[in-house]
Amino acid sequence: MKKLIYLLPIIVLFFCSGSLFSQKMYKVQYESQADLKIYVVPYESQADLNVYMVKYESQASKDGLWYNVDYESQADFKLYFVDYESQADLKIYFVDYESQVGWKNKQKEYLLKFKN
Repeated sequence: MKKLIYLLPIIVLFFCSGSLFSQKMYKVQYESQADLKIYVVPYESQADLNVYMVKYESQASKDGLWYNVDYESQADFKLYFVDYESQADLKIYFVDYESQVGWKNKQKEYLLKFKN
């Protein structure tokens, strides 16, 4: 019984790990509501982060794999898409394949660290 008590937190962490590391995003209407201001660049070489939109929440398991949620309360991050590059906290490029995601500018990684 004592072994089970010690293993319980590990088991719970294992089953919850998908939601701990997922990147669930919600697009807000107003800049003041956003956690991050995003600009979509026309060329991959201009991006801080390559992004691929996944179909299922469980697939959003690393930086750059984003899943859109329907409600603000479900989101890890609230995003506002700006019109000009100079207004952005983060510049992204949407890639065609999941294998292409990742940071191009490692100095911006802190922007997608999870909030406590």
